[in-house]
Amino acid sequence: MNDHLLRTYDSMLGMLSSVDNPTPLVRLNAITGFEHTEVFVKLEWYNPFGSVKDRVASNMIVRAEEDGDLLDHNLVEPTSGNTGLGLAMVGNALGYDLTTPLSRAIPIEKRTMLRFFGAEVEELDDDLCPAPWAPEGAIARAMEIAEKPDFHLLNQYKNPSNPDAHYRTTGPEIWRQTEGTITHFVSGMGTCGTITGTGRFLKEQNRRIHVIGVHPAEGHDIPGVRSIRQLEQTEFFLPDEYDGMVEIDNRAAYQMTVRLNREESIPAGPSSGLALAGALAVLPDEPGQKVVVMFPDSIFKYASSVAKHVAELVTAAAPKKRSRREELFDAIIEHTRHNPHLTIDIETTHDHWKRDQPFVLDVRQPEEFDKGHIPGAMNIPLLDLPDNADLLPADLETPVLAVCQRGNISLPAVLYLSSLGFRNARSVTGGTNAWVERGFEVDSL
Repeated sequence: MNDHLLRTYDSMLGMLSSVDNPTPLVRLNAITGFEHTEVFVKLEWYNPFGSVKDRVASNMIVRAEEDGDLLDHNLVEPTSGNTGLGLAMVGNALGYDLTTPLSRAIPIEKRTMLRFFGAEVEELDDDLCPAPWAPEGAIARAMEIAEKPDFHLLNQYKNPSNPDAHYRTTGPEIWRQTEGTITHFVSGMGTCGTITGTGRFLKEQNRRIHVIGVHPAEGHDIPGVRSIRQLEQTEFFLPDEYDGMVEIDNRAAYQMTVRLNREESIPAGPSSGLALAGALAVLPDEPGQKVVVMFPDSIFKYASSVAKHVAELVTAAAPKKRSRREELFDAIIEHTRHNPHLTIDIETTHDHWKRDQPFVLDVRQPEEFDKGHIPGAMNIPLLDLPDNADLLPADLETPVLAVCQRGNISLPAVLYLSSLGFRNARSVTGGTNAWVERGFEVDSL
């Protein structure tokens, strides 16, 4: 029998969070700078499989079983990591196999542990957070797999069991742990199941509780959360139900993560740093305020991410010094990304394409191009451009739109085109993903 007081359980599933077995709520003592406002953080890595997504994974499977959807079925789920980890382990306990298409941009630690847990992992050239309408993305691939008779797609992005998990557990836990004195709830925003489900429960108890969402800046490198553009693709993103939203960039999120670990001895991950940085950016210091900030998971799955964003670790971990040529090339690309004379946004691209029929150069690999591309585009992979310059327009005044998957490798293509003398070459910001997300016309082979 499960006994939360003695901490003895019949199986690991008995450790799943509930009002009687909540994840810890810990007060911050050194980092906030507040004199009056109390800030507590909810440590979700105390869930049995290491993250807040254990709640969602368990609830989606239980509800699907109740509906009779999982008879003799394998699970398939697109993920940015933690939901897949939870589904793999809950599935192991209940007898379900998991296949998960995901982005190669997800930290290698998560991809490795998914395989270690027994999941069948398909790595794709997708955004860090899966894009619902990307034809070659994780969500599209999961839907394709789910068409097979022996697979069932749970789909955390549309499954109401996602916010329901938090309405049933996270909200009641926080209300009880604060004895009903919570005044503010702050959460990072990914699928938005946490903020929406928890926020609904708390506001049912007290409409004056403020629910605040924190999201990263565009082009972020913080796993598990979404920028505003990405949030607009998420069914549970319901800003009318929140009292405020705040944007935090990579630097602020990772700096806060370092401070949490070193000043509070809380081994929080980067999405936790993001959430706390957002809370401290907008909350005043006033008597009677009690704030709860969700910390989705710990730092231990993000060594590779941290190494990219914490300067002293990058220096210590680097096996060899980058050449000045490499550093210069990276700097040129970064400046190109924000140069209005060398880039073009997706809406302007579409208008230009419809009105003027410019030369569209797709610099992805042929297999990516074949899955979906802007109609009329010519496919010349980036590294093949020097050997295929004769395929480019003879008139150097011709408008050329260089496009890739997300707007990264099209940048060096524009630099190369400019070196050839093209005076109207532009890199399409957001690439094919942004084109598809807007619902614009796509051809495929």
